[in-house]
Amino acid sequence: MRRIFNNSVLEADFREKGYVIVPFIEEEAIASLTEDYFRTLDESGGRLGPADEKFSSNQEITYDFTFIDKNIAYKEKVFDLITAVFKSHTTTLLDNYKPIIANFIRKKTDGGEVPMHQNWAFVDEEKYTSVSIWCPLVDSNRENGTLEVVPGSHKRYGKTRGPMIKSELLEIEDDIIRDFMVPLEVKAGQAVILDDSIVHYSSPNHTSGLRLAIQLIMIPEEVPSIHYHMDLSKDRKKVEVLLVDKDFYMAFNPWKKPSPDIPRQSQFEYEPFSMSISEFKKGLQGSGFDAPAQDKKYKGILHKLFKI
Repeated sequence: MRRIFNNSVLEADFREKGYVIVPFIEEEAIASLTEDYFRTLDESGGRLGPADEKFSSNQEITYDFTFIDKNIAYKEKVFDLITAVFKSHTTTLLDNYKPIIANFIRKKTDGGEVPMHQNWAFVDEEKYTSVSIWCPLVDSNRENGTLEVVPGSHKRYGKTRGPMIKSELLEIEDDIIRDFMVPLEVKAGQAVILDDSIVHYSSPNHTSGLRLAIQLIMIPEEVPSIHYHMDLSKDRKKVEVLLVDKDFYMAFNPWKKPSPDIPRQSQFEYEPFSMSISEFKKGLQGSGFDAPAQDKKYKGILHKLFKI
């Protein structure tokens, strides 16, 4: 498996837990990016949704998320603003990684729950690891909807992940959130760097204050990004592997069929299924974080290690 971090201690910690928390940007950068968010907000084209493509879905998105903005020029501007500030830090931390998606994520009062999920697969995860850098611009905690993770759940579930592919964990979401999620209390300017395959969640913002964070998704410089697509109108057991790049994600609509002009690397048979909670627990065996009690203990260790 290709190396991820330049620092061997971070590399080992990440491979064990599926994430690390690191100091990242300074107060000046926090203020600058917060100003950039509000300064460019009037360029937003509004949020894409299933109805835009006449796609039937019960999903309700209650947070602002640059990735699903209708204005591609706005998305490109946000990408440039974020990567310009983050570049020196990611170069120091990561072993030759490139950005493909950049987002501001804002939760308004009493909204913004992000359902439990794993991020899509962006690379061949048998060989490589894509990472998300989650950096809050305000102190983040359980009250304002911080990031929550299942430590050690990376590379164990849902290898075939894409917007139209049902998660095998969907039916046990409530059990996992209740018994296995660990909220990460993260100071403004710190970053959680996580394996995109880790199981994670974010609760609503129950405060009246600003809850603004940044997500930057990165992959190894030398490999193309991939995208798993299942055409639900044709064959619900066939997955296409698309070869894509940053521009694909700039113009991407999760509910729209990808253009036939996009190169297809391969296709394979895959039948979505539902996992039981006992199977989920079994999947965590050997991770060191395979019981709810251990997760609660681990939460305390995080506070001691990072003083957060």
